[in-house]
Amino acid sequence: MAKVQRALLSVSDKTGVVALAQALAAAGVELISTGGTARMLREAGLAVTDISAFTGFPEMLDGRVKTLHPKVHGGLLFLRGHPEHEATARQHGIAPIDVVVVNLYPFEATVARAGGTLTEAIENIDIGGPALLRSAAKNHESVTVLTDPADYAEAARQITERGETTPEFRQRLAAKAFARTAAYDAAIARFFQQKFPDPEEVLPSSLLVAAPQVQRLRYGENPHQRAALYGRFAEHFRQRHGKELSYNNILDLTAAAALIGEFLQDAPTVAILKHTNPCGVGSGASLREAWEKAFATDRDAPFGGIIAVNRALDSEAAAAIAEIFSEVIVAPSFEPGALEVLQRKKNLRLVEMCRWPVAVDPWEVRSVGAESFLLQETDRRVAGPAQWKTVTQRGPTDAERAAMWFGWRVVKHVKSNAIVFAAPDRTLGIGAGQMSRLDACRVAIWKAGAAGLSLHGSAVCSDAFFPFADGLITAAEAGATAAIQPGGSVRDAEVVATADARGMAMVFTGMRHFRH
Repeated sequence: MAKVQRALLSVSDKTGVVALAQALAAAGVELISTGGTARMLREAGLAVTDISAFTGFPEMLDGRVKTLHPKVHGGLLFLRGHPEHEATARQHGIAPIDVVVVNLYPFEATVARAGGTLTEAIENIDIGGPALLRSAAKNHESVTVLTDPADYAEAARQITERGETTPEFRQRLAAKAFARTAAYDAAIARFFQQKFPDPEEVLPSSLLVAAPQVQRLRYGENPHQRAALYGRFAEHFRQRHGKELSYNNILDLTAAAALIGEFLQDAPTVAILKHTNPCGVGSGASLREAWEKAFATDRDAPFGGIIAVNRALDSEAAAAIAEIFSEVIVAPSFEPGALEVLQRKKNLRLVEMCRWPVAVDPWEVRSVGAESFLLQETDRRVAGPAQWKTVTQRGPTDAERAAMWFGWRVVKHVKSNAIVFAAPDRTLGIGAGQMSRLDACRVAIWKAGAAGLSLHGSAVCSDAFFPFADGLITAAEAGATAAIQPGGSVRDAEVVATADARGMAMVFTGMRHFRH
């Protein structure tokens, strides 16, 4: 690559651009620029050629057309050292452009802002910027393309010391530029898909996933797996204390936030989770009381777990929670006294939910290998008491109905097959992730017994229908007097008859909550 002669700078985010331009100018590089970027560079005392002077064609249409010109893209794309390209460039007066410094109109920020209009969104769709980045990146053998201010210092250093940049650096920058334009186009496409949905398509016809890397993690689920965090996580969660969040911490705390969000309008509520499964959930007159109920469900599993609360964490509850080792506590906020107590534990991570309730993505995406993905709507709905259908001779009492409602919101967040025994204000036993519903029921009963809790008068909650009566019989023998399930089994009549024979109340919700 020959010595850098000419650079084109046109940025929306002007962070660091003056320092970069000063370094380029000091290295004898001619500066070409547009609009506000050119004004800023001149105000810094730099000599700048306007893009209109360089092309011999004015900027027009309120700035919509500035850099879309053969002298710009020809200067980027012609192959240096190629006889025919060199001759064509000379014939048409096309000068080489060796450095492109471009970041794009803030489309993502515009559409994320509350109250933004469609007109504003459309005006923030950059056309010339992505074209510049793609042209420069395509010809990275000769052109240095800078789209991230984090790369300015290294580019300035190399050009100052060498008069050019290294091939390896240009290759990395080209990959970064193509990733940026891909993410930008994906954001625009997603916006249009949501703004102008196809009435015949519930899900998008193309899956567009693009998110910036925001944090490298120490490792993934296991130490031998590399991992990173992408997207807008920091807009929803803010860490107040403790060492860096791990991959597993992030999975767990987002599961905890989703669960506690079900109890947003309830009395003070605490949820304890481990490996994304609830260990115990309790409500009370205070968070301290709620904690005692949640912890009583299982006094062993919460060690090293995740705790979520539905209101500001106070010092009294914090003192009780601090008696055991926890990985993460998630709360809408932390009172000063709670912070004072909990910040004594250097390994405990304290995380605030910046948006309450936590915004839930409309879709969930999973990789299934073979470069393939599954997409589904997020399970945000839960059938409330008004939608329930009593199917037994006896309807539930008020206490049983309250227990059903409490447990039904918890079992939705338990891995299938899932069973939860509940009282009106707490979980009593949880069976998660079993291969049969009967086994899930047995595990929940065993857990309750190990915790010294009675299931007499409890409600048994099942995330899916009882395929046989055996699970219900086991629950009834353990003390359950009411059951809530979706219904829909070919053996529903048998299961309902079994409940009637034992004097149980049962409701069907008509809505299943599998979690695989």
